[in-house]
Amino acid sequence: MYDIRYETFAKILCDHSLELKKDDVFIISGSHQAMPLIYSVYKIALEKGTHPHVRLGSELLSETYYKKASENQLNFVSPLDLYEIKHVDARLSIISTENTRYMNNVDPKMQQLRSRSQKPIHDIFLKRATSKQLRWCVTLFPTNASAQDAEMSLTDYEEFVLSATHIDEKNPVQFWKNMGEKQKKIQLMLEGKKVFRINADDTDLTVSCEGRKWVPCFGKENFPDGEIFTGPIEHSAEGFIHFSYPLVYGGRRVDDVKLWFEKGKVVKAKAAAGQEFLDAMLNMDDGARRLGEFAFGTNYGIKEYTKNILFDEKIGGTIHLAVGSGYPETGSINESSLHWDMVIDMRKNASVFADEECIYKNGSFKI
Repeated sequence: MYDIRYETFAKILCDHSLELKKDDVFIISGSHQAMPLIYSVYKIALEKGTHPHVRLGSELLSETYYKKASENQLNFVSPLDLYEIKHVDARLSIISTENTRYMNNVDPKMQQLRSRSQKPIHDIFLKRATSKQLRWCVTLFPTNASAQDAEMSLTDYEEFVLSATHIDEKNPVQFWKNMGEKQKKIQLMLEGKKVFRINADDTDLTVSCEGRKWVPCFGKENFPDGEIFTGPIEHSAEGFIHFSYPLVYGGRRVDDVKLWFEKGKVVKAKAAAGQEFLDAMLNMDDGARRLGEFAFGTNYGIKEYTKNILFDEKIGGTIHLAVGSGYPETGSINESSLHWDMVIDMRKNASVFADEECIYKNGSFKI
């Protein structure tokens, strides 16, 4: 579906999120369904003097790969992919799913093996992104599949997505810059704290973030955006947490997840559905059972859970934790081929204490 607002959407991505400039080597990835947005971004990128390359993906080919590839093929690290991640200046990934269940019948061990083998590429990505050598952004183009997951019509879902980007603001780029200024106030408050305790229904989890950096997010690496995150001390997590929303990773859904932590490590994991996949991901490598991220969702314009992490982790009044790799820019040293964001709703009967002081209650900061 084409909407003239995608021109504004593309402009924000190119000017604010990626800050494209002349002679940038620029990769745009997505499916044929995202062509209206791909076209708009491609056109602006050319006008800016970049060298854009479009990479169209296929769910059919991905599914076939995981079902047919040998262990040797799954372990293969493409020299082309390595060259790209070492030399690209900017990268835009557009989620544009045709079937959100296309991986349901794939053996999770195959996904685990492939993710683990691609760690060298992931490590280079993190290093270049942290040093600002690589600018990147993930966004979404509305499709029927995503609309169905959100239990909306395509028209309503498209309005939901475009509304979350705030493209109807008089100056949308300035809106996102202003969000950054507001988040810096929260950042300053959080960076003075050491030990955080999360209390909610069936949840009592303590983590230390002493000495770690909190990072405000306002439309740079994700668009739309709205979170502030850090990397907890790797051995610090103690207690248990129940995630109130279904978790989705790699095209697979896991329901009613509860994790127990001791000395920073997941020692027990339960799911009402998807237990085999949950176990396979947590067993991916040594870092997969430790926390790489602790974050607050700050976009109060996003209120509904849609089974898409790009939006769900941003919901104002939620917290998310990620098992697996952390972001070096926070000071995290947790390494893993996994990074799985898990969201808990904090808008009712919930609070966060920092150094024994309540700083967050029922979805809002007390500042």
